[in-house]
Amino acid sequence: MNYEELYGALAPLEKRIKDLAASLQKNVKSIGKNTENGDLKALAKDLAACQELLKAQESLRGQIQELVEGFDGKEYMESGDYAGQLMELCQEKGVDITGTYPVFEMFPYRVRFDAENQDIYMNRKKVQCMRPASLVQTVRVSQERLKKASFNEQTFLNELSEAYDLAVLKFGKTTGNDLYLLNLYKFLTPMGRFRRDYDQQSFAYDLARLYEFRDSDLTTKDGRRFQFGPCRKQAKAIRILDGEGKEQFLSTIRFFQ
Repeated sequence: MNYEELYGALAPLEKRIKDLAASLQKNVKSIGKNTENGDLKALAKDLAACQELLKAQESLRGQIQELVEGFDGKEYMESGDYAGQLMELCQEKGVDITGTYPVFEMFPYRVRFDAENQDIYMNRKKVQCMRPASLVQTVRVSQERLKKASFNEQTFLNELSEAYDLAVLKFGKTTGNDLYLLNLYKFLTPMGRFRRDYDQQSFAYDLARLYEFRDSDLTTKDGRRFQFGPCRKQAKAIRILDGEGKEQFLSTIRFFQ
């Protein structure tokens, strides 16, 4: 059973238990009114009705619990069913996804499955989400939030150029040489706690936003231009999506007059 099948079985039970809760609330009000008025005959009927409603609720609760306990979330993840449905939904909704189980990239998020504990991680944040459709929606909402976040391309470019200059000195290179972006990331985040606050996925997203200015007149504060470059070493490449949603791989950058 995949989650959509489970959801299809749970949804009507959830609606029924909700309806019973509404009926029980009305019954409680009636009990209060008849208690206040001293109408013991009506009160006795209310109490009997209340008992029947509670029995019906307990029966539904038991059915829901049986369905939930019978769903094997670990098998659902390990079998590839979850991943397959996730990729189909992403294609249907136009959400970028790449990779293979148990690790996928839904730019700029790294989505990792932990089947043993039935957990899912977006970057380092744990999300409890056994429904693929809900995970896709969570990613979409997060992506939209990032798009709306402010970004100062001038500040980021200056910070990146300063990291570049430090790397030039460190590696004995010459200004104007291509340097790996992953090396510059280490200069931007020299300590582990900095990398926790600003991980590689966040760095990749900022690079994607800067990439949109590659053909502009944007320069560093000392007047240098920048140019991204590819590389044959796949391990050194940083995957981004450009402004049109197309996949690009950036490996190096150089600053030059």
